[in-house]
Parts: sequence; C-alpha cells; structure tokens
Amino acid sequence: MKLTTALSALALLVAAPTAFAADVPEGTVLSENQTYTFWLLDAIKSMDPQINTDVEGSDVLRNLFEGLYNEDAKGALVPAVALSHDLSEDGLTYTFHLRPEAVWSDGKPVSAGDFVYAWRRLADPETASEYAWYMELMQVKNAAKVTAGEVPPSELGVKAIDDHTLEVTIETPLPYFPQMLVHASTFPARQDVIEKFGSDWTKPENMVTNGAYTLTEHILGERVEMDKSDTYWDADKTVMTHLTALTVNDLNQALTRYLAGELDRVNIPAGQYPRLKKEYPDEATSLPYSCSYIYMMNLSDKGPEALKDVRVRKALSYAMNRDVVVNNILQGGQHPAYNWTHWATAGFEMPEIDYAGWTQEERNEKAKELLAEAGYGPDNPLDLTLNYNTSDDHKKIAIAAQQFYRPLGINLTLNNMEWKVHTDKMQSQDFDMARYAWCGDYNEASTYLDLFTSYSGHNSGKFYSEEYDALMKESKTAENPQPLYTQAEQILAEEMPVVPIYHYAKVDMISSDIKGLPTENVMQTWYGKDLYRVAE
Repeated sequence: MKLTTALSALALLVAAPTAFAADVPEGTVLSENQTYTFWLLDAIKSMDPQINTDVEGSDVLRNLFEGLYNEDAKGALVPAVALSHDLSEDGLTYTFHLRPEAVWSDGKPVSAGDFVYAWRRLADPETASEYAWYMELMQVKNAAKVTAGEVPPSELGVKAIDDHTLEVTIETPLPYFPQMLVHASTFPARQDVIEKFGSDWTKPENMVTNGAYTLTEHILGERVEMDKSDTYWDADKTVMTHLTALTVNDLNQALTRYLAGELDRVNIPAGQYPRLKKEYPDEATSLPYSCSYIYMMNLSDKGPEALKDVRVRKALSYAMNRDVVVNNILQGGQHPAYNWTHWATAGFEMPEIDYAGWTQEERNEKAKELLAEAGYGPDNPLDLTLNYNTSDDHKKIAIAAQQFYRPLGINLTLNNMEWKVHTDKMQSQDFDMARYAWCGDYNEASTYLDLFTSYSGHNSGKFYSEEYDALMKESKTAENPQPLYTQAEQILAEEMPVVPIYHYAKVDMISSDIKGLPTENVMQTWYGKDLYRVAE
C-alpha cells in the first residue's frame, strides 16, 4: 500500500511543505530577537533519547533530534527524516523512505542504520531503558524476546535496506503505529559517537544531533542552551536562532521571572489563572493537555500491607475531593478525574464509573465503611507516607489530601524530594504512595492503559491483573479496541491501584510576541523550528 493510501486509511495528514518549519504569514514583521526561553520544573535526568523518561526532557530532545515523523499544530503527522512510507497489504511491514538531505550536526548523513542502532539499543536489556517496553507496545517483531534477553537485539524486526530505506516488521497490524514514531525513544542515534564517549556522549562538546538545534550548554538543574543548527535539512525555514530552557523549582518564582521578561513561557501556579487571565488576556492560556495526575499506590511486596486490601485503596480514592483540587486549588480548566485515560484522548469512550456520579458526602461515607471493614478508623488509624517531587502545586494538593484523609483515621505523612530521587524511589518500589503524572506518548488510549500491564516499564506500583493484561493484548489485534479500553478502565476502577485526581490542562503564560506554538493538538507537542517572534 503506497503512502497516500496508507495515510488515508490511518486518517493521517501530510501537511504542505510550509508546515515543515516556521510558517510566517505574509506581511509579518519579525523581531530582530529570535530567541525563545521556556521554563522547566525539574532537572532533566538524561539527554539520551533512549534513556530519557521525562516530558520536559522530551521537549528538549525534540529540538536536538528528529525522528521519522513530526506533528503539526493540530497533531497530524508531517514528514521529518522520513519523506514517506509504504505499508504491505497485510499491514505488517512498513518501508520508510528517508530524505537524502538529512544530516547530523557533524555533516554525516542520517542513515537507516542510525535508526536500526537506536531501536536495537532501546530494546537491549544492557541499556536498561525504562522505555524498552515501548518497542513491545509498537509491536515490533521479537521486541518482547529481545527485552527479555531471550534473543539478541539483532533479531529485532528493524533493518536497513540501504542508507535511505528503513524496513520495520511488526507482529500485528497497528493502525496508530506511525503516530508512535514521534516519541523521543525512537529517534536515531550515532553508534560511533556513543561507543567513543560512552555515557559522556550527551555532553555538549561530544554530542552529535540531527535536529533543528545543537546543544551548546547543559548545567544540570539550571539551564539548557541550544543554537540553531546550520546542518539541519530545513535550516533555511527555521526562524528561531536560540532556545533556552531554565529550571526553576519554585513556580511562583518562575512566574515572577516571566513577568520580568526573563521567560517567554511558564506554567501558571495553582489558583492564579483567573486573576492572570483578567490582567493579561493575551498571555494567559488554558488548553486541554493529554496528561493525568494520580497518586500511585505501592502494591508490591515492599509496599504497605494495608494497600493490598482493595477496600483501603477504594477508600483512599473515594475520599479524594477532586472538586476542591480542581476548583479551589488549581482553577485552570483542569477536569476532575475518576479514571486514568485523559478525557480528550482521540476515540476514547469513557466508562460508567459508579463513584464518579456520587456526591462527595456519599464518597466519604462509603470510604468510612470500607475502612471500618478493613479494620481502620479514627480509633485505629492507618499511617501512610506520600512522596512527591518539589513543586508548590504538588505540595498544595498533598496538604489538601492530608485534610481529606484525617477525619477517616488516615494519617498521611508528606515526603518532598527532588525529581530524580522521587522517580528512582518509584522505580525501586521504595514508597507507600507517590504523586505521579503520565502524559500520552501518542493520541490513543493505549498510551495510558498499557502502563498498568505487568510488562510495563512504568508500572511502579506493581499492579497485576491477568484479565487486564489479556484485554490489553487483545486490543492490539482488535478491529475496534475501544470497548476493550473501556473494560480495562473498569478493571482499574474496581481494583483501584491508583487514586485518579485530575486530567490536565496546559495552563501557561506565553509572551504575546511568540508565535507558532500549537493550540489544537491535545498532545501540546511543540518544535522550536516552528516558532517565531514578531516585532512589538
């Protein structure tokens, strides 16, 4: 099946060439200052595309590297390193045709072999990537066997036919497979550079990239500096000459720095959107954003015995007053969450979840009943610790949770730590409950629901359900997986391995002279090459 037919069947759009980089309307007067400074809450754990797990890290890597496809402002796929692809009639073999003008920052052509190396490296158990499972989710042939160490990475279903032709074999037809290719873990990597420098290959002086920008400075926990790459294939249409990412753990301080002109974009602190929208109507924005905020519970052998009781887990969820969190604390257009998958996910059919329709008083009464049945209450309190990463917003929600739980006889101790320590503790099951959020890797419900399978690299709470696993595996071959996704959500509502709290909105202050950021893509995927600053 040729590209045009394949994309039509997949409901994907290839944009006109003007969407490849900054699409500046005719007559626009550009500013002489074409720099963009954006905010990061936490230090980026890794600049390695196959190692990074963070949304903020992906925002940086998407500018330093480029995969097979990018997204346009509405979320449709547009050519990146791949100009097109063919799909076999059985839907199992993708043949990608790479653009010959794509080169690395040292001038070496980007080859199909660079993708083969990166994908094998991602799946290789020796790499110990938390995203190794992504190859399995993509249904790449033999991915599960490679990640399990049963066969060598060379057996992965990806090969270079020639320098500009990449062939990928998957195990079952997957309509959204091309959409998964925008994720940073699938970006190419240079074998010679990584083998020469080892873990130091991500230092600015060693790093070789193929994106629209090159890394010029990275001070961990402080800043990332990126210059426009002269070797990028579409450099002539890239207007922004420099990108800066500043790490500021204190969101209120970050807002102050934005108002002082030091930042061009920053998240709005909890509760301040209504005021800022009145004061700065052209700068305060709130858009749907495919992320879900939860408290994950540790169900592993290392977790508290109490949390192995589903009655306790349900009580913790029922007693969470989401309306207070969303309407009184956040106030930025977020939605209360009683399920896991973000409400705006394409095609997702929300299940009927009983407690979502109760009043908060009804939820609290049911929580008391369940805790009493489990042997807990004010006379026999349940002691738990909640870990959360540094953020004033996370702190406010955690303090509210303490107050919600205290009347039920639940004593919640709050434990704040920086991001890397927080995620390391989650990965090693060193927690009772942990603040967590997941942002979709692509716009389809499986990006959320696959996380709670037993083979997921991010199922830090170690929830396990044979029925759930079976549903998610069946969804990969189902002609219409949506009913299976609904059933999976119902299992989560019954087993309650997490406390769903809210579905995100992207609530930002954005300088009015910055143009080109997406507003109609629920993934909120942005590229520096699409941006430009207009003259004031």
